[in-house]
Amino acid sequence: MSKHFITVGRPEKKVDGLALVRGKPVYTPDYDAPDALVVKLLRSPHAHAQIKSIDTGLAEAIHDVVGIFTYQDVERVPYTRAGQGYPEPSPYDTYLLDRKVRYVGDVVAVVAARNEKAAREAVKNIKVEYEILDPVFDMREASNEGAPVIHDEDDCSGVFDKSRNIAAHFVMDIGDVEKTLESCDFVLRKTYHVDTQLHAALEPHNALTYFDSVGRLIVVSSTQVPFHCRRILSHILKKPIADIRVIKPRIGGGFGGKQSIIVEPYAALVTIKTGMPARIVYGREEVSMGTNIRHEMSFDVAVGATNEGKIRAISLQGISNTGAYGEHCLTTFMVAGSKTLPLYNKVDAVHFGGDIVYTNLPPAGAYRGYGAPQGLFPLDCAIDELAHEMKMDPLKFKEMNSIREGETSPIFEIMGEGREGVPQIMRSCKLQECIDLGKKSIDWDSKRGKKTRNGTKVRGVGCALAMQGSGIPKIDMGAATIKMNEDGSFNLLVGATDLGTGSDTILGQIAAEVLTVPLDKIVVYSSDTDLTPFDVGAYASSTTYVSGNAVRLAAEKVKEKVLDLAAEYLEKDRSELTLESGVIRGKDGSSVSLSELCTMHMYTFNQQQICESASYVGEESPPPFAASFAEVEVDTDTGKITLINYVSYADCGLALNPIQAMGQLEGASMQGIGWALYEDIIYAKNGRMLTNDFFTYKVPSRMDYGKLTCGLVDSYEPTGPFGAKSIGEIGIDTPIPAIANAIFDATGIRLRHAPFKSERVLFEILNMEV
Repeated sequence: MSKHFITVGRPEKKVDGLALVRGKPVYTPDYDAPDALVVKLLRSPHAHAQIKSIDTGLAEAIHDVVGIFTYQDVERVPYTRAGQGYPEPSPYDTYLLDRKVRYVGDVVAVVAARNEKAAREAVKNIKVEYEILDPVFDMREASNEGAPVIHDEDDCSGVFDKSRNIAAHFVMDIGDVEKTLESCDFVLRKTYHVDTQLHAALEPHNALTYFDSVGRLIVVSSTQVPFHCRRILSHILKKPIADIRVIKPRIGGGFGGKQSIIVEPYAALVTIKTGMPARIVYGREEVSMGTNIRHEMSFDVAVGATNEGKIRAISLQGISNTGAYGEHCLTTFMVAGSKTLPLYNKVDAVHFGGDIVYTNLPPAGAYRGYGAPQGLFPLDCAIDELAHEMKMDPLKFKEMNSIREGETSPIFEIMGEGREGVPQIMRSCKLQECIDLGKKSIDWDSKRGKKTRNGTKVRGVGCALAMQGSGIPKIDMGAATIKMNEDGSFNLLVGATDLGTGSDTILGQIAAEVLTVPLDKIVVYSSDTDLTPFDVGAYASSTTYVSGNAVRLAAEKVKEKVLDLAAEYLEKDRSELTLESGVIRGKDGSSVSLSELCTMHMYTFNQQQICESASYVGEESPPPFAASFAEVEVDTDTGKITLINYVSYADCGLALNPIQAMGQLEGASMQGIGWALYEDIIYAKNGRMLTNDFFTYKVPSRMDYGKLTCGLVDSYEPTGPFGAKSIGEIGIDTPIPAIANAIFDATGIRLRHAPFKSERVLFEILNMEV
């Protein structure tokens, strides 16, 4: 469909590409502040403890130490770090500095010094006496009677049951699942568990704060959510929003890890206390243990079907580990159901529910996929298992029960993110095309069930289907302002946050398409709370769909304004004029270029600035769809799994920039593959994270997998900007179930605990032989 358009649907170069490859200063640490204080944090060595006393005397005596701040120096303000829609569905259970620590790595004190050496030395010389409390690390034990209460403070709010460590709880029922299961010809009941994952973005969390010439607090931060950051800082610091400006430069990776407000308050505290600029940059160990991790989840799944292969009932009863604090706790859990269960919409009854519990482990938060991968693993694999019991091709079984264009599911309306959802019909769903292309690419029919063996190594193939969303309907809002310049170029001001995904380029392409100018005529400026319009930020796969629609609407307003002014200038009827290639033309051959028109209206004729703004809130969240296939080789002597081939085809509507869309699908697929096979967080007995750097936490490289084939199907979403839907998250949903199903096809071993470590595989092989 790209042939109908001039700029969108084309592989345009990224607007910031040259700056990046030339090593230009574009990141937060590149902002020059030579007199900025260095901020370092003292962290708790205990998973659960009460601070009895803090002695900062020795640390404060160190030369070049400017200040040390503890819970005694800040107002106690409960808040949530979650950068999500307001009012937040997450509990207010966090404090900038607290007398109680709840995980190994919790912040105890803030040090400000004139240089790195003094700051580090001061951290070492703060003396803290703790009263050690019993911790709880296992999410299954967290809500047991007699378990240590992690949040026993009176002033936190929004917690479902503090006495049982239940941060949030959710239940949804459609029909009577148990009664329906009883009448099914085949029923499968199993438990699936998926461990946590680190974001492992290359750029660590960092921020720079200072006062400007009129005393306003300026925050330069690597954040995904500048406007949420400003609002939350206002709440914590008791400072008016008007007195805070947040600037987001280029981000070196986020994946959801920078959707929480983590480092900014500590730097801001130092600036407010000292009046001096302050800079905080986390080390890799701090990024790993002191920010966010992915939610560990476990689900008891039940699926029932008829002899003919119709799935009649699905139940997912789960538990989620939010760690020491509850940011994003309810919403990620709900997404585990809301972005997976509607995929199989032919059922008679559905149940989804469970608890999200506190433990004394690092806090979990937003992560690409946002709960959907944790829910898809049990759902897809249980359906796969059931198909094998029924002696059906699992791909055919999934295919015949999945949602199609023109169809809906009641779950859309019942389950949103932290609240009710909205009803919606699939206006675009090319899942079948994704299945057909992936099936052919992996050679499914000739390889499935063959268990091709070469010595101790055996091969198999597996599949998984997925859907996601495009923003949070009736919650996420994006806005855009477009200003015309006298040379016929345009300034596009957007609050949307480019994480490196290329959204600045995509939004520029949308504006260029409407205004009929080349992309280089669109100057994009994003993510400055003073200068750009409001936007919720980069999460929930929202930017292209939500912010893109805002840009489209703003550009259409500018276009209409330009045509109106041209009609006045050319003395023609408005209906006679068209805008093509940056020139307004009349039916009689008269014309005026955008540059001529703008110059006239700025300097000589009906003088005015051509400038328009628009906002957009989605009424629905059209899902992208994907079909993914994995071919694995398992060494039955060692349990080692080798990914031979991974294939994933996605329906993201019209890909506004195909190369960038493919990059998103490929990158997300690789993150999912890493989570399935290599990435594993290990804790010591005291709750300290042992795998907190890139030496001990294995992120896969290009050497760790075989062939990767990703593709996009021809699709068009009528509610999206020029037919686009999202692509940023869906690729991460399918690797775990696809690989698990391939391992089963190869070996007959059903792994229900991810990641699939070789020792787990070998243990199951040895048990089979016994």
